[in-house]
Amino acid sequence: MPQFAANLTMLYNEYGFLERFRAAAQDGFGAVEFLFPYEHPAETIAARLRENGLRQVLFNAPPGDWQAGERGITALPGREAEFREGFERALEYAQALACPRIHCMAGVAPAGADRARMRATYLANLAWAAEKAARQNLEVLIEPIAARNVPGYFLELQAEAHALAEEIEAPNLKILMDLFHCQVAEGDLAVKIRKYLANPETTRVSHFQIAGVPDRHEPDTGEVNYEFLFDRIDELGYAGWVGCEYKPRAGTSEGLRWFRKGRES
Repeated sequence: MPQFAANLTMLYNEYGFLERFRAAAQDGFGAVEFLFPYEHPAETIAARLRENGLRQVLFNAPPGDWQAGERGITALPGREAEFREGFERALEYAQALACPRIHCMAGVAPAGADRARMRATYLANLAWAAEKAARQNLEVLIEPIAARNVPGYFLELQAEAHALAEEIEAPNLKILMDLFHCQVAEGDLAVKIRKYLANPETTRVSHFQIAGVPDRHEPDTGEVNYEFLFDRIDELGYAGWVGCEYKPRAGTSEGLRWFRKGRES
């Protein structure tokens, strides 16, 4: 079985954010991820990681106005200065949390947007961010997100993400392959996993996320056979983390039967 990281934005909502670290460790997780750390001082979060023997493996750069529906600004023309200021802040948190990767959300295309201009903005911002992150030996991640879940999101397809990364040519610009979004938008998961993990030494995929499809609950629910996919991921030599970014149906710990089963096997 792969290594699993608890997503503390989605899981353990029975507790306040800072209490979720202990709950995840008690359930056997060795690592965590979450969307955003910025409501808490970096040292406060770092202390929770140390106290509970956890590794921080991923978080997102500031996304713009989340409450207003913004889902990133990396591809939004005219927001370059805001993006760069936010990414500098993310780098400070990454250093304090010993986190090796930062996800930069592309953003939602405004009505009538010039997609060519958005693409140019996206490429320029990602190239700048990758160069800055490389100085700290960090990775910058991009993630295709299904339109069903975030209508208008600029980056939806796996092939498009890989083409963008190849165009930029920064070795630390990687792909977050969310299997929930991939199934919703494209399907054919096993074939895509085999394609993109064919060479573990050169793969652009640096992180996976999972959730049951179609309702985004535990991965042992719905139409995707995750046990089969986990075996394929192992066989292909993937040594990274798989983030558990799903909405528990009835309590986080109660829904971890799939996780406990994997640890016992």
